[in-house]
Amino acid sequence: MVKIAAMGDNVVDCYLARGEMYPGGNCLNVSVNVSRFGGQAAYVGAIGRDRAGDLIHTALSSERVDVSRLRRLDGPTAYCLIGHHNADRIFLTFDLGVSMFTPNRQDLDFLSGFQATHIGQSSGLDAWIPEIASKSLVSYDFSTRREAEHRYSVGRYCYLASVSGDGLDDKESDAIASELLACGSKWVLVTRGRAGALLRSHSVSCRVPARLVEPVDTLGAGDTFIARTLFGLLKQEAPRDILAQAAEAAAATCQYHGAVGHAAAIDIGEVTSEILLRAQRAQELRGSPEQLTQEKDNARK
Repeated sequence: MVKIAAMGDNVVDCYLARGEMYPGGNCLNVSVNVSRFGGQAAYVGAIGRDRAGDLIHTALSSERVDVSRLRRLDGPTAYCLIGHHNADRIFLTFDLGVSMFTPNRQDLDFLSGFQATHIGQSSGLDAWIPEIASKSLVSYDFSTRREAEHRYSVGRYCYLASVSGDGLDDKESDAIASELLACGSKWVLVTRGRAGALLRSHSVSCRVPARLVEPVDTLGAGDTFIARTLFGLLKQEAPRDILAQAAEAAAATCQYHGAVGHAAAIDIGEVTSEILLRAQRAQELRGSPEQLTQEKDNARK
């Protein structure tokens, strides 16, 4: 059985227009999807002793993700306020809460029981990657970070290096992939939204077009793509088949609200008025007045 742990960021994504919050965060999303694909998944991270933390814990447990290394701490669970424009998510504002944690010896030793450990650039765990790489293979999501120095410092430890390349053309995608392979990554995945995806190693290069659907919500689609790619590589599937399956899985994620589902009503008391006001102003700059009014009405309820 494929065994993958994810260590790092988690969040509750708060959809103001719907009055709902959903478990999320790159690493949490990867762990849930690995389990859904038939792998043995674990999540290592930190949540608060609040209702948002309860939502995350319950969702992970119901998805058969090992939460034995999920710690609960005093302080708020991380959250992000999300707006939408034509189904594409817009990140309005966030609070990291207690999600930025320092792994202990037991956490690191736990990773030895897994073939790979997935970490995201937003997890704040870059300093631990060399030691994590001594325990299991490393999957790392660079997301939209583009600094060459950062790619080198992390990429040399990666079994799978993933890059969010929406907006990059073929030449730019290939250049980033070549740079990561040259510094030591074994596989590089570049996802480009509606432009498809690229998967490369030193001996393989293949692309797949996006599986185009009418999206309900695009949040979490990239994390699904990463999870299915890592799962397929560890199962030693053919690279082109991996990309095709990943594109299908990412398209399916776009057909429901939230990165992994599990909606719960927002308790607006958990979101301070100051942060809510910043979110409303950010949405006003990007969204329609009608959409903003609906979000304000739902937030007050």
